[in-house]
Amino acid sequence: MIGRITHQSIQQQSLANLQRNLSAMSALQSQLSSGKRVTVPSDDPAVANDMLRLRGEQAALNRQQRSIADADAWLSTVDNALAATLSGLRDARDTLVQAGNGAMSQDARNALAAQLEGVREALLDQANTAYIGRQVFAGTSAEPAFDRTTYAFSGTVAGTTPPVERQISADGSVRVDSDGAAVFGVGDDSVFALLDRAAASLRAGEDVADHLGELDARMTAVTTEVSSVGARHARVLEAKDAVADDQVALKARLSAVEDVDLAEAILDLQMQEVAYQGALSATARVLQPTLLDFLR
Repeated sequence: MIGRITHQSIQQQSLANLQRNLSAMSALQSQLSSGKRVTVPSDDPAVANDMLRLRGEQAALNRQQRSIADADAWLSTVDNALAATLSGLRDARDTLVQAGNGAMSQDARNALAAQLEGVREALLDQANTAYIGRQVFAGTSAEPAFDRTTYAFSGTVAGTTPPVERQISADGSVRVDSDGAAVFGVGDDSVFALLDRAAASLRAGEDVADHLGELDARMTAVTTEVSSVGARHARVLEAKDAVADDQVALKARLSAVEDVDLAEAILDLQMQEVAYQGALSATARVLQPTLLDFLR
């Protein structure tokens, strides 16, 4: 049986088709204005899932990049402090070698003792170096690494110095501080106490040759730590480059998934506009009949 076709049914069908054309054109306009293929998950659930996964990976890389940047800054601070420390120790050694001249007057020896005390103060400043309020030679301690009077070390907890670490990869971390007790020594065994003893020997007119061996041992400890920090810093810089490469690759993958092909979208929109104009014209003809047309 053939169903009856009325003007009302034709009008409803025409308006429904017109609405679908308008909806399709609106979607294309939205893609062009946003530059994205998917604006809400319902547009394409599969693509939306890929986008969420890739954005999660992107967020993880961004966190890793911030951690690496922080590690880079920590190690740069430690490296600079160690370089200044090593320079100060060399100056102290030169002073002790100069003091070995037996013909030197006591006033000159007193002047050299004052120089050693100045080096000691400079070394204390380096030993208490901080980065954004955190001590770089005292582990997790919030206090200055060394007391300026007793040379006590604040970073020791249960006999060790808890390390400060930063994540530089998905499953790797690196220590970003330095053990001040190993570098400078503690209390009477510290380089600060050593310089005090050397200065006292100079003022007392005593031989300072014995202090040279102790100073050389401390310089060796500092040099060893410089090498360790350099190796860790190299790891951080390698991780920094790797994360930058991963971010570029991930950005390309995300763009391939979510970015609209502008040339294709423009062509589709032009075709949809033509279809919409045709639908408008057809609908206008369908809606023309009125009650007067039936009464004629």
